[in-house]
Amino acid sequence: MLKRLTKRVRDEDAGFTLIELMVVVLIIGILVAIALPTFLGARERAQNRAAQSDLRNALVAAKTIYTDDSSYSTADASGLNTVEPSLCYVAAGTASVASGAAGCIGVGAPTGGASVSVAASDTEWSAARLSASGTCYWIKDNASGPGTTYDSGATCTGTAADAAAQATFPAA
Repeated sequence: MLKRLTKRVRDEDAGFTLIELMVVVLIIGILVAIALPTFLGARERAQNRAAQSDLRNALVAAKTIYTDDSSYSTADASGLNTVEPSLCYVAAGTASVASGAAGCIGVGAPTGGASVSVAASDTEWSAARLSASGTCYWIKDNASGPGTTYDSGATCTGTAADAAAQATFPAA
């Protein structure tokens, strides 16, 4: 009896059939198709949050300058670089670019105008940052008015950030 059982086991083909392997490949393909869009959405949200975080850090640096001078007049690209050198700053009319994780922040003219020259009594500061996902975020602070506002738009310059009018970053 034992001899007949071992002979039968030896004669049977061991392994998976082609149909079984194709079902496994199909299941893996379906899981990848479900997971990939979710991953890409999470990646885009993370890139947007990184840009928003950079703007908040630049605002802290600008507020530090305002606290020291009672004016945002020196809170331009070079002034901010002395307070927060870990970020990259460009002049008001220069577009912010997303160069990998360390994109540059376009710093607005503290007067709210289109030029970089500022007066000593200015109380407004604005900046823009392009995220790696292609969304531009703006931040604006008015020390004598409504405070800090946020927005996003197509033109990613500090000058364009003067149009920021919302209380929170828009969902994107």
